[in-house]
Amino acid sequence: MSKLIYITNTSLDGYVEDETGAFDWVNPDQVFAFITELLRPIGTYLYGRRLYETMAYWDAPVESYPPEHREFARIWQKAAKIVFSRTLTTSTTRNTRVERNFDLEAIRKLKQESERDIGIGGSELTGLAIKADLVDECHLFLNPVILGAGKPAFRAALRRNLELVETHRFSTGVIHVRYRM
Repeated sequence: MSKLIYITNTSLDGYVEDETGAFDWVNPDQVFAFITELLRPIGTYLYGRRLYETMAYWDAPVESYPPEHREFARIWQKAAKIVFSRTLTTSTTRNTRVERNFDLEAIRKLKQESERDIGIGGSELTGLAIKADLVDECHLFLNPVILGAGKPAFRAALRRNLELVETHRFSTGVIHVRYRM
C-alpha cells in the first residue's frame, strides 16, 4: 500500500499563495534539491487544475532547464498525473489524464494498488483528502514571510492532530517539517 503525501510551500501564517494568487515569495534556494529527493519515490501526482497548469512548465525537453533542475523535470515527467477539473477536457502534458470528479473511493483504491507513493497538490484537493483520512504525510516548507491573506495551505474547520517526524532548517530561513497524519 502506498502513502498519500502532501508537499507544499507555505508562508509562516499558513498561505500557499498571496491574495493575488502569486507565490513569488517562495525561496527555492537550497530547497529545490531537497524537494527533488522527496519526489523521487512518488509514482503518481494528484492535482487540481490550477496547480497542474503551473506544474505543466516541467514538461518541456529536460535539456531546456538549467542543469540543477533537470533531475526534477525527469522525475516529474516520468510520473503519472491525474488532474481533477470540471473545466479542462484534455491534458497538455505526458502521462496525464483528466478526471471530472475527485472520487474518494477511487483514491482509496489507488493507494491500495499503487506500488509507489502518491503526491497530492493543491490545498482544496488536499483538504478533501485530509477530511476523508486519506493523507498519510504532510511536508511543509515554511518560508520566512508573513502574507496576511491568500489561499490557506489547509481548509478552514479542518482539525487534525499530527505527529512530527522530522525537521530540517535551511540557511535561507526556510524550515521543512514532516508530519505523519
